[in-house]
Amino acid sequence: MKNRFWMVLCLAAASAGAQVTLDAPRGGWRNSQGAREEYSQSVNYPAASVGMQPVQGETAQIRGRIAGAPKRKPATLVVNGVAMPIEVQEDGSFARPYSFGSGSNGVELRSPGGGSRARTQFYDGYSGKTQSRLRVVLSRDTPGTDLDMHVVGPDGAHAWYGSRVMPNGGALDVDVTTGYGPEIFASAAPLAGAYQVWVNYFGGGGAVDDKSAALTVARVTIISNENTPREKQQTFQVPMRAPGELTLVKSFVFP
Repeated sequence: MKNRFWMVLCLAAASAGAQVTLDAPRGGWRNSQGAREEYSQSVNYPAASVGMQPVQGETAQIRGRIAGAPKRKPATLVVNGVAMPIEVQEDGSFARPYSFGSGSNGVELRSPGGGSRARTQFYDGYSGKTQSRLRVVLSRDTPGTDLDMHVVGPDGAHAWYGSRVMPNGGALDVDVTTGYGPEIFASAAPLAGAYQVWVNYFGGGGAVDDKSAALTVARVTIISNENTPREKQQTFQVPMRAPGELTLVKSFVFP
């Protein structure tokens, strides 16, 4: 009994020891007018992870550090209520671009295991900012796996890693082949009509014939009319068992 109590105490102390800091975004009020914000990243095969563009404006960054966190385990990032894993570098740092909308936005970073966290809330007062009226977020719960998101619009336009931008401007930001994600599709002016979201298990680390690839669970969140009174969120978890598997996660009608 004493040994069990001591183990629980040690686990709590280790979790509490992780120091979580969010360097961006900063809390409070801001006006993002004139900031340079880039969301579509270049992709380098056979492996690509989510990273920051060198010219990325401060208003489109999520950046921080977790000191004392367990190695090779993802942290959890929560943006406006949507949870997603985020890969942490060896030095505890992480950074990714994010297209925040105008109005109120909230960001929370949780250490691996959830024992420590940091939160920030800010309000972007720039009314002319491009707003994502439709956003789809794909993540998974394992490293070294390559899941691909495919979004098909009502006009037949298809956003995927081979053609990430739709004619109407909807775009997939990056193709993550190294596990976890997230990959984000966003559209400021989505066409009205029926959409489909598919997930393809491409393989392990970019290899379609990798038979050692693990079972992984895809997490897909669909957000419509973000940061408005009509906002709607739907989250789906789908087990992906083997490379080559293609799954229709959700058909829906916008708006």
